Amino acid sequence: MIYNFNLGIGWASSGVEYAQSYRAVMLRNIGADAKFVFTDLITGENIEHLTRNIGFLDSEIIWLYTFFTDQKIAPVSYTLSDLKKTLPTDEYTYKRTGKTGQLIFAGQNNYYAIYFVDEQSERVHRVEMVSGGLLIRKDYFTYDRIFSEYYAPLDNKAHMYLRRFFNEDGTVAYEEINDDGKVMYQFPDKILCSKEEFVGYMVSRLNLTKDDIVLIDRTTGVGQTILQNTGNARVGIIIHADHFSEGSTDDDNILWNNYYEYSFAMHRHIDFYVTATDEQNRLLKEQFLKYNGTEPTVYTVPVGSLDELKYPTINRNPYSILTASRLATEKHIDWIIEAVVKAHEVVPQLTLDIYGKGGEEQKLKELIRKLGAENYIILRGQQNLKEVYQDYELYLSGSMSEGFGLTLMEAIGGGLPIIGFDVRYGNPTFIDDGKNGYLIPVDEHTSQREKIEALTDRLIQLFTEADLDSFHEHSYEKAKGFLTKEVELRWKNIVG
Repeated sequence: MIYNFNLGIGWASSGVEYAQSYRAVMLRNIGADAKFVFTDLITGENIEHLTRNIGFLDSEIIWLYTFFTDQKIAPVSYTLSDLKKTLPTDEYTYKRTGKTGQLIFAGQNNYYAIYFVDEQSERVHRVEMVSGGLLIRKDYFTYDRIFSEYYAPLDNKAHMYLRRFFNEDGTVAYEEINDDGKVMYQFPDKILCSKEEFVGYMVSRLNLTKDDIVLIDRTTGVGQTILQNTGNARVGIIIHADHFSEGSTDDDNILWNNYYEYSFAMHRHIDFYVTATDEQNRLLKEQFLKYNGTEPTVYTVPVGSLDELKYPTINRNPYSILTASRLATEKHIDWIIEAVVKAHEVVPQLTLDIYGKGGEEQKLKELIRKLGAENYIILRGQQNLKEVYQDYELYLSGSMSEGFGLTLMEAIGGGLPIIGFDVRYGNPTFIDDGKNGYLIPVDEHTSQREKIEALTDRLIQLFTEADLDSFHEHSYEKAKGFLTKEVELRWKNIVG
């Protein structure tokens, strides 16, 4: 069995969770049994809804908090009707607005606040019980009650002092006792005095052997206790981001990324590391040898793959550009907009479509309006782009850091050339300068204005000088190395 360890997951999952979901598909395809372990307490949503949302199977998920119960990972099916059967009285009034409802009882400020899965159904995710205006308990449900939180007033606030986790028959599996943020876990036969011990106990109960593999995607707060309990299992660390701080590294010392520092220090207990690109693989090996005097085993496995190459069914839209990402400051969509506006003065046929959602959306709308570019720069929102890339002529990136870049991979899978900065690690992986796009040299002294001007210049160069047919063909050739069958072979090489 392959056990993949992570912390939490949400609706707006990070690249780590998406990388895991891609991995799940690869491991399924090669017939390797795998479980994905999440160790964060998740109360705002049923974890099954979150994992299913990005493609996991219920049978693949282990949640730390139900591991010690007989509760299964499952969607919410507990209903308002089921809840009403448990009420101590028939005397109540009921009202509902959208995803929330109330059962109001006699007396002063006594009610159940009900949180439904959605605005249409009567499936109940959790219920908050209020007596005399004071929160006293919260119950959480899937197909039955999985756990409850108990509250008492403290400093004019509701203080959660106990969580009780249940088996399917309603018996108590264990309890989490909370003393002002300090937790302990009480089982019928033992008491664990910290979250770390709790995680370690779970790992020990997996009864790992030399035939098992442990892949750790996030080590924060759990790395040490996992390693202490892996037994003879092989252990791999997945590198999801830049692994060191360049500005704090010199010939004598290196500052590792906090997320990986512990696993690098424990390299004697790590069987292998996995990076997403050959460039990071090479650099990590060089740095281990230089600063640690060791030569670790490092595999390169892309965090995503392409099921097939996508070709346009009709001609590509001439002079069309797209970019796709979270609309976040670090993606520098504003630089892209400014560059396209400047290039548009020379190549007036240019158009730019921006795909994605995020906190910068309103600012970007205002910038487009300010620059008078509404007719040729459009925010397209969040969409499935798998059948979209091949309709464009160019992918444009403004990011200064991409550990891999799923959209970059998908772009070359649609035959798109890419223009981006020569920064680790994604852009150099997918762009061969002058063959399927342009890598723009930058360093810490390059100003924002210079970066925008460089993007502008390369845009003009590509649409006035480059052999676009040749660029498209080269991207397709590079994309062949990221086809699913190729990535599956890489995982087979690791897991056997």
